Parts: sequence; structure tokens; C-alpha cells
Amino acid sequence: MNATITPSRWQRFAASFVRRFHAYANWLVGITWGRYFLLSIALLVVVGIVHDMPPFTWTITERIDRVASPRAPLPPRAPRAATAPVPPEAGAASTAPNTLHIEIDESGIRIGPAAQAAAAAGSAADRAARAASAAASAAKKGITINVPPGVAGKALNELLADVKRDVEAAVEEARQDADEAARDAAEARRDAQEAVADAARALAGGRESRSGTRITRVGIGDVLMQFTVLWILGSGILKATYKGRVQAEVKAAQATETAEAESLKRQVVEARMAAMQAQVEPHFLFNTLASIDHLIETDPPRASQMQKNLIALLRASMPTMREANDGSARDLGRELQVIRPYLEILKVRMEERLTTTLNVPDGLLSAQFPSMMIQTLVENAIKHGLEPKAEGGHLSVTAEIVHGKLQVTVADTGLGFGKAATAGTGVGLANIRERLQLLYGPKAAVTVTENRPSGTVVTITVPYRTLHGGDA
Repeated sequence: MNATITPSRWQRFAASFVRRFHAYANWLVGITWGRYFLLSIALLVVVGIVHDMPPFTWTITERIDRVASPRAPLPPRAPRAATAPVPPEAGAASTAPNTLHIEIDESGIRIGPAAQAAAAAGSAADRAARAASAAASAAKKGITINVPPGVAGKALNELLADVKRDVEAAVEEARQDADEAARDAAEARRDAQEAVADAARALAGGRESRSGTRITRVGIGDVLMQFTVLWILGSGILKATYKGRVQAEVKAAQATETAEAESLKRQVVEARMAAMQAQVEPHFLFNTLASIDHLIETDPPRASQMQKNLIALLRASMPTMREANDGSARDLGRELQVIRPYLEILKVRMEERLTTTLNVPDGLLSAQFPSMMIQTLVENAIKHGLEPKAEGGHLSVTAEIVHGKLQVTVADTGLGFGKAATAGTGVGLANIRERLQLLYGPKAAVTVTENRPSGTVVTITVPYRTLHGGDA
């Protein structure tokens, strides 16, 4: 069941897509290039405004658990050493570099490194005794106090013990303050490093607020702008290429319609000509038969000649009608085979009132020429020019090559074009012009001029082509 439904849906989708594609392409072709560029700029402006707005762009807020960088543990603060009374035997200078030496003598109290105090002693024995005492005390407390020899007493020892405790407390407190300052500096350095790392993370992917949240921007705005640019470029290419295709299709359709219209017109004209040929002028036929009947009683030889001309006319006209119906080409010689007996019959009827001349070289008898045109011009000249004139006149048919084209001229000395009481409606000439236009286009022409001293001259000009050859 699905295998049957899926192709049908796909076909409907494809047909709908193709239909909408052609509709969009036709709309593009229908607008001017100026309007196309204005619409493109307007589309770019609109996309530039909305590409940062919902639903094309949105933000995602997420909570971040900050993980602090592991810090190296600070060394524990050393507990303050408890003060103790200085033993009475303390008094020698220390050689340790951190030993503090205090010396009391008659000139006052001196405080300095133990080595300097030891070097400043007076006698060698005193220096040795003080050095031993200072070394022992330096190993314990790091502070030595020298007093002059002979000075002793409990009050002095207590005083010295108090001084020593105070000095040790001050030194220890200074060392602890220095350690705390070092720890604070280390913490400040770590905080600065964490701030730099946070700034780098914010530039890389998002913002981390003090509350521990990250706001990330997500959207298709940039892709939408790129798609819009590609759409505009593709539409321009489609407009340029599809316009040529549409114009070609329109021209082909117009050419087809024109060909069909011309074919229809040609069929109508050929039908009219076939009808005209089939009629063979009933009144002309009846008048000819009446003339033959009259001449049989009065002039049998002329009646016989007139009858022969009528037979020749009918014999030449019948093939002409059949060939005109099937669209085959005719030559100028076949046309003259119809004209000659027709004029002979008219000369018998009109007697001395009609004279004729046929001036067609033998080399032009094979030239192509549309059927029934010369006969139509001759009938019009007799009927509307020469026959209404009391004294009659002269009719000539001439064929010649002029500027590479075949010209056939029918001239008469009758009353003139449109001057007779039996003047026609001009349908014959209109049919001739229409047929020439369909057959040769602008290469053929019909001209009507006035003859001197009287009458009409009608000239038909067509391309010169032989019946079995080509253009000559």
C-alpha cells in the first residue's frame, strides 16, 4: 500500500514544485531590473534587522559550578615560643648568623650580631669564656646578653630575663607578620590568575556571572544572511536565463500561430479560386453557347471556330482547376493556354470592337506563375473596360524580366479603372494581392496605373523561378 502511495505523493510534490518554480521565474521576468535591485536591497535590510531577533536568534542560560584551582597548602604558623628566664651563666657571643648579641658595660647597652660582639671582647680569657657561654645560649634561644665582669645579683638576672623575653617576643611576632604577608601575597597572585582564566573562558564561549551562570547566544542569523545573498544571486541568474527561454517560447508560439493563420488564409483563398475556376463564368458560357447557336444559322464556319475555341478553353481549364486544388505549381505557358481560346471567343462575340496582342517570349513559358491570375485580369479588362466602351479597344498581355523578376502586364484601352457603369467591387484584385502575399511575401507586388490615352494597366511582379529548377 505504501509503495503505491509514495510515488503519487512524490509526483504531486514535484508537480507543485515545478509549477511554483515557473510561476516565480515568470514573475522575475515580468519585473524590470531596477525593481529587482530595489527588492533585493530591501530584502537584505529586512534580514539584517531581524536576524538577531527571535525566532532566528535565542539565548541559553545555564548554571556553572565553579571549580577552584587547587592551591598549595600554606605552611602552618609557628607557635610563639614561651619566654624563660635566662640562666645566670649566659654571657658568651654566638657564632650562629641568627644569634642576637646584647652587651652591657660601663658605657651602656650594645645590641648586634654575636660574632661582632665576640670579636670586640677585651682579653683572650674573657673572649673564650663569653664565646662558650654564647654558643650554649645560641643553641637554645638564639639571643646572648653579655654583662661586665663583677656585675651580679638577682635583680640584674631578673631584669635581663625580662628583656630577653620581650626581645624574643618582638622577633617572633615580626617573623609571623612576615609569613602572613607572604601568604596574603600568594593568595592575591592566585586570585589574579583565576580572574585571567575566567576572562579567557568568557571570551571563548560565554559569560560567567558572579552568581555562577553562563549566557550563550545561539541562532541562525548569520546563516540566514548568507542564504539571502545566495537567493538574490540565484534569482538574478534565473531572471537572465529564463527570460531568453520565455522569449524563445513566445517567438515560437507566435511563429506557429502566424504559420497556422497564413495556412488558413491560403486555404480560404485557394478555395475561393477553386470556386471561381469551377464556375467558369456561367453567363460567359451561356453567352458563348448562344453565340454559337446564332452563328450556326448565319455563319457556320465562324460557329465551328467558336465551338473549337470553347472546347479548347474547357480542356485547358479543367486541369487548371484540379492542379490549383492540390497546390501544385503552374507555369506561364499553361496559363496562356487558357487565355488564348478565351480571347478568341470574345473576339467572335465582339467582332471588330476587340483586338488582342500576346507578347510572351518562348523562354518564359516555363516560368512559375500563380494560376488564374492572368485570366482574372483579362476578364476584368474585358468586362469593365472594353465591353462597355462603344468602339471597343485593344488588350495586350506582356511578360518580361525586369531586375531579375518576372513581370506580367495586362493593359487595355477601355474606359479606365472604376469609370464604367459595371465597375466591380475590387474583390478580384484583393484576392490576387492576398495570394501573392501568402506565396511570396514582400517579394511580389501588384500595381494598377492609368493607360494612355485611356484604359488601365495592371502589372504583377513575382520572383523569377522555373517550374523544374530554382531561382533563375
